[in-house]
Amino acid sequence: MERAPRTLGESPKQLLENAASFREAKSHNKPKERVEDIWNSNPYPKISNWKQSQAKHSIRPYRDPRGTSIILFPGQGTQFVGMGKELLQYPLVKQMFDLASSVLGYNLLSLCLNGPRDTLNQTFFCQPAVLVTSLACLEKLKATNPDAINNCIATAGFSVGEIAALVFSKALTFENAVRLVKVRAEAMQLASDMTKSGMMTVFLGPDSKLNSACAEARKHCETLGLENIECRTANYLYPECKVIAGNKEALDFIEKHAATFALRRLKRLPVSGAFHTKLMEPAAAVVGKALKKIPIQQPTISVHSNIDGKRYRNSDQILKLLPQQVVKPVCWEQTMHVLYERNQDQHYPMSFECGPGSSLKSILRMVNAKAAVTCTTVSV
Repeated sequence: MERAPRTLGESPKQLLENAASFREAKSHNKPKERVEDIWNSNPYPKISNWKQSQAKHSIRPYRDPRGTSIILFPGQGTQFVGMGKELLQYPLVKQMFDLASSVLGYNLLSLCLNGPRDTLNQTFFCQPAVLVTSLACLEKLKATNPDAINNCIATAGFSVGEIAALVFSKALTFENAVRLVKVRAEAMQLASDMTKSGMMTVFLGPDSKLNSACAEARKHCETLGLENIECRTANYLYPECKVIAGNKEALDFIEKHAATFALRRLKRLPVSGAFHTKLMEPAAAVVGKALKKIPIQQPTISVHSNIDGKRYRNSDQILKLLPQQVVKPVCWEQTMHVLYERNQDQHYPMSFECGPGSSLKSILRMVNAKAAVTCTTVSV
């Protein structure tokens, strides 16, 4: 398989100049809204009447919700060798992979179908692969269930999946999204190489003290004389499950002292960096510069941001918030509440997970079991 030359030794500026050959975009005005990061490591944020306030952040038409749909896109970590095979029979899918390959400089379809797995799992290759496979999955959904596309009222994506959601909403073109993710993946890999770090899933109980565990882990790193110290929640999945990220030494400390903080179960993730933390700040700067060279359109349907679960109101918000997504926690649990919170007597929209795996349906089941009943995974 032909592969792109690795550029991990380059500076963020060089990464941008070599990888982001976008057309100059029109000038963007500064966003009017200030977005606040309201999550902490507790199952729910400390805001009064929080549960009753989430629905107002989504648009819900005055019609039977059973005739509407929500489309979700997964993120990095869902990839597997062989993904995309079931999609090749649908129109445009082969052309999508060919166009992406021309942008990336290697045969993306061959990598998805044949691996090797170790290569596919690398951030550099994985993020474009998940993006294109997820968008190709839409072509299958369009052919097998066109109403799911036509009646979609909202969309969201987990981490890199948010860029797929922006393409689906027509805020970004497919080609520019591939270029952007190429830059994003290279920059995040570079940032990972700067500091030994990683991510770990943590399963919690009512007596767990995750905040304290992270604080003590940071203190431990200080005693070791480390610089650029970080340990925090990076992904909010559901009340009993979070993903933390930080220095390797901090994660080692938490593993060793899990019982002290009543942490039920820990599982290291096969990633090389602390994504969605301040250790990704070099990558966020690169993504921000690349975005300024991309034409960004007003989304045609509601796209909900990972940062706080609220929908992007205009293209200027996308320009501001999408780079921050690299260093801010993925508030997926909150996003699910925004999209699905309803009174007991109300019906739910149909939901479709477009992309490899079924992780988002599993998480939805833990956040809102009734909403998950109407969620379908579209196989790839």
